[in-house]
Amino acid sequence: MGSTVKRDDIPERPAVTGKLSDRVYDHVLSQITVGIYPVNSRLPPETRLADQLGVSRPVVREALMRLRDDGVVASRQGAGSFVMRRPAADVYNYAPVGSIADIQRCFVFRIGIEGEAAALAARDHDPEGLRRIRDAIAALDQVIADAALGVEEDIAFHRSVAEATGNRFFAATLAAIQSQVRVGITLNRNLSLIQPRDRLLRGQEEHRAVLDAIASRDEAGAREAMRSHIENARKRVFEGGYSMRDRCWSMSHTKTKI
Repeated sequence: MGSTVKRDDIPERPAVTGKLSDRVYDHVLSQITVGIYPVNSRLPPETRLADQLGVSRPVVREALMRLRDDGVVASRQGAGSFVMRRPAADVYNYAPVGSIADIQRCFVFRIGIEGEAAALAARDHDPEGLRRIRDAIAALDQVIADAALGVEEDIAFHRSVAEATGNRFFAATLAAIQSQVRVGITLNRNLSLIQPRDRLLRGQEEHRAVLDAIASRDEAGAREAMRSHIENARKRVFEGGYSMRDRCWSMSHTKTKI
């Protein structure tokens, strides 16, 4: 089960402003991430957490519900909540303190908005719009070849898909939340650079799947490819880094040597 970290070894995290359930969510997730609550361990009861954090039980319950929805904890009838998955320990090296809940929300928001943008881009793109998406893919290929971070190039890809819809409101929406999108992409790409290279390649294959569906004017395929890409990016950040899906993809793209 691995060694745990003593509470005294963890520096006090600065106070977090915002919705109370977000603060509880971020607190419990950080405790899981640093190992205070290891995988398979039971979290304190709701009443104890509420007392420790100075909030009501409904606030704790809402935070735990979101942790369950994210697959981080699970409830066992009559036994309480147990830790099922530990996010990548490096998440807090790159994410601003207190931002984890909003980063999760931004990924979920993007799944809906950018999935529809990809579908409309597949239906309505013109040659110039498709060229810009291809150029963004080429720029990301170069980023991988150079082992660079590539945040701006990644943002440019998603912007090019939004612009290819021909509907200015998609691009305007992404521009309006660009700072939040940048945090999520920066976190994902920083974590990818310290993981096996196959993780970066997997993300790029997902980008290319979006391009291929758009170029084929496959609306449903483009929507699903973009939604899947953003959800996979969320999972790669919050579900322990190099996921089983990445490993399966890596094995399927590796030639067997005899």
